[in-house]
Amino acid sequence: MVAHNEMLQQQLRDGIDDETRRLLVQEMVDAFDPNAYPEEPDHTNDEKACSVFGHFCPVFFTNEPLTETQELRRMGRKIARSTMLRVVRRDNNQCQICGKVLRDDEIEFDHIIPIGKGGSSEEHNIRVACFDCNRRKSDEYEP
Repeated sequence: MVAHNEMLQQQLRDGIDDETRRLLVQEMVDAFDPNAYPEEPDHTNDEKACSVFGHFCPVFFTNEPLTETQELRRMGRKIARSTMLRVVRRDNNQCQICGKVLRDDEIEFDHIIPIGKGGSSEEHNIRVACFDCNRRKSDEYEP
């Protein structure tokens, strides 16, 4: 933040043609207090950060167990039988990772966004996978 404030001060010294912008930058420079910014980052909310993309994941906030019922969120690993049938039909009994055509007794269901990383057991997050691909992927995110 200090470096950013110094850059703004340099812009003011160099001159800013747009009066409105110059006044805004001057206001930011005047209001800057370096003591208002911590020396070290605050890690108290790190568990809320998305482990796939690194931002504060909206899934964390919308899937809060205190705000919704588990039935509504469908956060468990259990996949409804009707969902399984729709996914198998949609994916044509074929592993969506390697392309292998599977017999009924070889089909496994892969959570595209793993349960441990905020994914659900809803149809849009499930795909057909073979045993080898499902184990190799494990709990990693692979689109």
